[in-house]
Amino acid sequence: MTDSQDPVIDPGPTEALSGPHRIVELDGTRYTLLGTAHVSAESAEDVRRLIRSGDFDAVAIELCDSRHQNLSDPDALGGQDLFEIFRQGKAGMVAASLALGAFQQRVAEQSGIEPGAEMRAALEETRRRELPLLLIDRDVGITLKRIYHNVPWWQRFSLFSGLLGSVLSRQEVKPEEIERLKEGDVLESTFSEFAAESEALFTPLITERDRYMVMRLAEDAPPGRYRNVLVVIGAGHLKGMAETLEQPLPPSPREEREKLDTTPPPSKMWRALPWLVTVLVLTGFAIGFSRNTELGWQLVSEWFLINGVFSALATTIALAHPVTIAATFFAAPLTSLNPTIGAGFVAAGVELFMRKPKVRDFSTLRHDVTELRGWWRNRVSRTLLVFMLATLGSAAGTWVAGFRIAGALFGSGS
Repeated sequence: MTDSQDPVIDPGPTEALSGPHRIVELDGTRYTLLGTAHVSAESAEDVRRLIRSGDFDAVAIELCDSRHQNLSDPDALGGQDLFEIFRQGKAGMVAASLALGAFQQRVAEQSGIEPGAEMRAALEETRRRELPLLLIDRDVGITLKRIYHNVPWWQRFSLFSGLLGSVLSRQEVKPEEIERLKEGDVLESTFSEFAAESEALFTPLITERDRYMVMRLAEDAPPGRYRNVLVVIGAGHLKGMAETLEQPLPPSPREEREKLDTTPPPSKMWRALPWLVTVLVLTGFAIGFSRNTELGWQLVSEWFLINGVFSALATTIALAHPVTIAATFFAAPLTSLNPTIGAGFVAAGVELFMRKPKVRDFSTLRHDVTELRGWWRNRVSRTLLVFMLATLGSAAGTWVAGFRIAGALFGSGS
């Protein structure tokens, strides 16, 4: 039933759609898969028109809980405990999310169309009509982690540096990048040039999510629960989801979905590496003192100086508070010998104590990070930089100091 503010709807709402769509019927339930363009006013209008037709009794959209929250409340980060984010190891994911949001904002400013307008339209119309709203996409953080674990280790740095470089670039978004956004969301368009040639990337980014979203549909809107379900997805997912939905569903969709919702644990080698480094460094100290006390103290002092300087320089690049820089200098050599706590965690904690973000930092965060210098200007994003750069600086200092100790003990002049 439509209210008085709605336009008159044609009897067949799917007949005049501007975008591609597929209809799959299973045991009395019709699933209308609408392939939308994420930068398209026409797609947003299609979504509004379909929901207003009154022909659907549930709507599923290509959003996860976190992206739904960002759309519903753009300032949601302001309600989170930043220290807890660092403690839980989520700083990298938050930074990546901000960077992607910055890219999205630049696209909106250039094209005049907000990416994800069709999702906003779905949210508004389902809320107005009090229809069940189903969030069927996988969390973006899990997708990023599965991409990270799926590609060879030697590709990871270039992949994610390319990601950050593209979203933080001050140049105008190229027309071809906006065109790619019409097929997928910000994450997909950013990785598209890599994913097209890499099965390791394509699988977690597209194939897994196609199957994941079908499993969520099978859980939240199984055949027989609703009469007609509108499924709003990016056009790039239409073919894969339709083909999966047309196949027999597994007896336990939730079990299969949970397998796709996990992040592979680090390999035993990577888990053991920090402890191995600690053992080797302490062994180096012991060997040095066993030869003579002067050599032992020389190794200890060089370890502290090199590790501390690298970490302090990194936090200086982040424009950290002077107290944070000093604290990182003294903490990094110690945290590098204790794998349970990192220099970045200490640096971020001190920075938060010295420069507690204000309300305006959270309210202007999404706008500030659209510019490179804004990451340093805003206290929230700058604290994220302090955490990440201090971590990188400590890691670099650990390896440089470790090789210096090895050279002093086993070099030709020893």
